[in-house]
Amino acid sequence: MFLRRLAVIVPRSTRFFSSKDSLDLASTIAELNKEMESVFGEPPPDGLANSGNRSCENTPGLTHVGSTGKAQMVDVSPKETSSRTAIASCKVVLGKKVFDLVLANQMAKGDVLTVAKIAGINGAKHTSTLIPLCHNITLAHVRVDLRLDPEDFSVEIEGEAASTGKTGVEMEAMTAVSIAGLTVYDMCKAASKDIQVTDIRLERKTGGKTGYWCREE
Repeated sequence: MFLRRLAVIVPRSTRFFSSKDSLDLASTIAELNKEMESVFGEPPPDGLANSGNRSCENTPGLTHVGSTGKAQMVDVSPKETSSRTAIASCKVVLGKKVFDLVLANQMAKGDVLTVAKIAGINGAKHTSTLIPLCHNITLAHVRVDLRLDPEDFSVEIEGEAASTGKTGVEMEAMTAVSIAGLTVYDMCKAASKDIQVTDIRLERKTGGKTGYWCREE
């Protein structure tokens, strides 16, 4: 029932994303809050319930979306400068045939792990070019490590980025492992098209307003 009501409410207010009139946004959210309370027996969390009368700076959510629903680059000038780090990881599943070739360093293009390591470091430095709304920051350190795992014939990749500034380095760490993983694929694709780049994810980060965060296994 809630989903049917939601389908009726949202189309009726297309200005939810595009109107400059915050009153329309607030009334639409209030109506949705009532529907949620009638279905679940309690009002929604404060983040949704108060989103109609709080500024974008104080509301948890999509900071890269402005009040008119258009993409925007976040203004980080009010933030405090702090030391920031991030660690990300990903896996490249090679299969036994390709794994053995990489292990023996017999791929036609050369040393797979070394080339992928350099590519990952270079990728981290170009994050703001690849991802348009990322800030162009000064990196103090980038680390990319690759390890062959004979258990599942894969390459385990871990990347770390560090900086002192007003915005985090999570995207730099994740870009590093992504580019490293894609480079492994490129170096090995002549031997197999079944290679998979998987599990790209943030493992932990430090610094900034939210401080320390670590993925729970």
